[in-house]
Amino acid sequence: MKLYRYLTGPDDVSFCKRISAALNKGWELHGGPTLTYDADKKRVVCGQAIVKEVDGTYSDDTVLSDY
Repeated sequence: MKLYRYLTGPDDVSFCKRISAALNKGWELHGGPTLTYDADKKRVVCGQAIVKEVDGTYSDDTVLSDY
């Protein structure tokens, strides 16, 4: 099955570390990153889609962060 996640967070080192950790677990980037500005918090927010092929069948009980 193919899994899809969309990770978001502030544009800082912690976001980059989350993406790096996912890549090192076998996830792949899907498209380019997105950026938006949160005027209330006065910061840039990043988003990145990632995908991964794994064995099994998807269900609503699938915990994406376990992969």
